[in-house]
Amino acid sequence: MKEITQQDADELKSFIEQHKFFFIVGHKEPDGDCVSSCLGIAAILDAYKKNYQLLSAGPFKRNEVIKWQDKFSNEMEFQDASERAETGLIICDCCELSRLGEIDGDFKGLDTFIIDHHKTGSIIENAKGYINAEAPACAFLIQIFYEMLVGPLSKELAEILFFGLCTDTGFFRFLTDNSAPVFMAASRLVAYGANPRTTYIDINSGKPYSTRKLLGILLNKAERYLDGRLVITYESLEDTKNFGMEGRDSDALYQLLLSSKGVEAAVFLRQDTPTTCTGGFRSQDKIDVSAVAAKFGGGGHKNASGMSCNGRVETLIPQVVKEFARIM
Repeated sequence: MKEITQQDADELKSFIEQHKFFFIVGHKEPDGDCVSSCLGIAAILDAYKKNYQLLSAGPFKRNEVIKWQDKFSNEMEFQDASERAETGLIICDCCELSRLGEIDGDFKGLDTFIIDHHKTGSIIENAKGYINAEAPACAFLIQIFYEMLVGPLSKELAEILFFGLCTDTGFFRFLTDNSAPVFMAASRLVAYGANPRTTYIDINSGKPYSTRKLLGILLNKAERYLDGRLVITYESLEDTKNFGMEGRDSDALYQLLLSSKGVEAAVFLRQDTPTTCTGGFRSQDKIDVSAVAAKFGGGGHKNASGMSCNGRVETLIPQVVKEFARIM
């Protein structure tokens, strides 16, 4: 796995030292890795005695991240021209401005530093940053940057970054045979005070009962394609109306679908509005779902990606099947 070098750490340090104030932001509909990465950057800025504002377009749909919602705002603090000239923008777990969502304010012209780990990511024009597609979580990268720039983590920060690491690795089940550095970093987090048992409970418990009912409906709607290697299910506007958006548990859905014999990829589509959809793509080891997500304006990792696009589920499903047929 590609390591963060001293030069990489020095570039982030220089960026921090060059600015007086920072906006810290992650992608819309933040997950545990996104939230914990933003909080980790905030901790680095605290160590450098820098002022900042945590931003997120939300919504905080996932039950496990709601507890941090109040730390974030979707409205940028007002700044005059001289203040903006001394402000830095740090983007975590994302590298496209379009994926930041609707935030009241203007990011244009701000000196920008990106930290991301998505396979389809690249540094936007005129920005600085560090992208490592081999890293399993952005929180892992933030931990290394913190240790190199600040030192040992506090118990509270270790718990936050361990949470993010466990979120994106599926509690380590998505890791491959080159993951020794990740386990060593996780071991240090536990030594700092993170608790694997309580973290697992935080991530997996407290789901609203309605999500269990919705899970059954989504499983009932699932259909197999491409000789059973691809499974697709969907959520309608009526489903959302009946069961709400609170405490979604898509991870459990993907686990159940991918555990079926012969299934190599699973897709979950949701009709968000009458004319727009979001989608999640998951796969076993060989299938690169980021290639399919990219066809619909999305992206992510080889085995876990997402997208948001115009359209309706009934017309989108054949298009998704067609794109998977090209790679399966």
